[in-house]
Amino acid sequence: MVLSVVSRESEEGSSSFVSPVFASRYVQEPVPRYTMPEKSMSKDAAYQLIHDELLLDSSPRLNLASFVTTWMEPECDKLIMEGINKNYADMDEYPVTTELQNRCVNIIARLFNAPVLSKETAIGVGTVGSSEAIMLAGLAFKKRWQQKRKAEGKPFDKPNIVTGANVQVCWEKFARYFEVELKEVKLREGFYVMDPVKAVEMVDENTICVAAILGSTLNGEFEDVKLLNELLMQKNKRTGWDTPIHVDAASGGFIAPFLFPELEWDFRLPLVKSINVSGHKYGLVYAGIGWVIWRNKEDLPEELIFHINYLGADQPTFTLNFSKGSSQIIAQYYQFLRLGFEGYSKVMQNCMESARILREGLKEMGCFEIISKEEGVPLVAFSIKGQKKSLAFKLSDNLRRFGWIVPAYTLPAHAEHITVLRVVVREDFGRPMVEKFLSHLEIGMNEIDIAVDVPIPRIRFTVELRPSHDVIDGDACGIPKAVIVSQQVEHIEKNIPLVSGKTKGVC
Repeated sequence: MVLSVVSRESEEGSSSFVSPVFASRYVQEPVPRYTMPEKSMSKDAAYQLIHDELLLDSSPRLNLASFVTTWMEPECDKLIMEGINKNYADMDEYPVTTELQNRCVNIIARLFNAPVLSKETAIGVGTVGSSEAIMLAGLAFKKRWQQKRKAEGKPFDKPNIVTGANVQVCWEKFARYFEVELKEVKLREGFYVMDPVKAVEMVDENTICVAAILGSTLNGEFEDVKLLNELLMQKNKRTGWDTPIHVDAASGGFIAPFLFPELEWDFRLPLVKSINVSGHKYGLVYAGIGWVIWRNKEDLPEELIFHINYLGADQPTFTLNFSKGSSQIIAQYYQFLRLGFEGYSKVMQNCMESARILREGLKEMGCFEIISKEEGVPLVAFSIKGQKKSLAFKLSDNLRRFGWIVPAYTLPAHAEHITVLRVVVREDFGRPMVEKFLSHLEIGMNEIDIAVDVPIPRIRFTVELRPSHDVIDGDACGIPKAVIVSQQVEHIEKNIPLVSGKTKGVC
């Protein structure tokens, strides 16, 4: 079964074949879509055929839905191509690449204020994204909790995690795949992140950790990890538990250290035991790299670490997959080396400035309500004032005409009556693009206003056929006569069905 279906054959009207465009200079017969061709074709034909089809994809730089990096310097692109044939799993064969990963882990750990001395090695691993990083961190919490419960002679079959309802779908995946109950703090209007007070109230002896989000997918807001730490420490002291905190800093981990250095959210807080971050978001690397860092070696149970030697030497490994490319690890180290603290700070400041210009432009239009916060991820989430849900989706569709991809979605339970549009500001979305986007947004809104103010009516006629007494050339004509006996005007409002569950996100 194919899980992802974007379009069907009946919609494309081209049966089961791909019709070449400019590749017709190389091939004369249609190419099958879903079966392997019987014969080979030239490299030019294969390239041109795929190239032509990919032209119908959206432009990555106009995809304002995604947090994922879409631009890197040519020098880094060159390094990526030089390392694209290296399998990172072969650590003994590629020791320098392994060393670059270890350097990245240590750089990130110190950026997050891990208690690592100058000559000590930090505990962490590179992953294919924050989804895998969260799976690994969750498994570590589950195993550590189970070990403690077994030692105390208590049941260990009903672990749970407390989160906000605003968490990304990968948390739901972890809970389902690894049999952990997900206890979600519901949102409410005007408060779209996890409430630390309510979260701590939901903690019980089976809670393996509380997951806080540094940069909510819904509106970019940072959750109050410091308050969560204080409240949880009080409850732990009262109950004798040692419930820890994991910080999902997929989006905000490469923002807070540079823009909000005084904000306490990381390993400065004693209950924070692990942190994940996406290198392919504001770490400024193309898709395919994430990181998870543990506070101490004791927070990563040894039984989860596998040791292999059939690639040439003893190699500890803790990943969900085995083989993976080396390019993104190399690219991450390039960015750390190339930009340094100063460069990352400037990039993040520029992103926040673009977000500010966008926010002010939306306010000037007067028809939008901003629901994102200024302290958080550089994105702008907004809703249409006093309008119906469907208008946000219509505006999203209108913007696609100009090439912009802007997601429209409803908030989770208890705030599902609010429909939001979200623009993620990345490094490549500078001021000129912001101004162009605002002009296209105004055009899109004007078209919606016209559609709302002057709805297109549907007129329903009731027609009866009556005998005709018309005479043509002296003869009676037996053609029935159509007579309109009634008419009714109906205004059509198209409702867009919404699918319940997590809104999609890229990790």
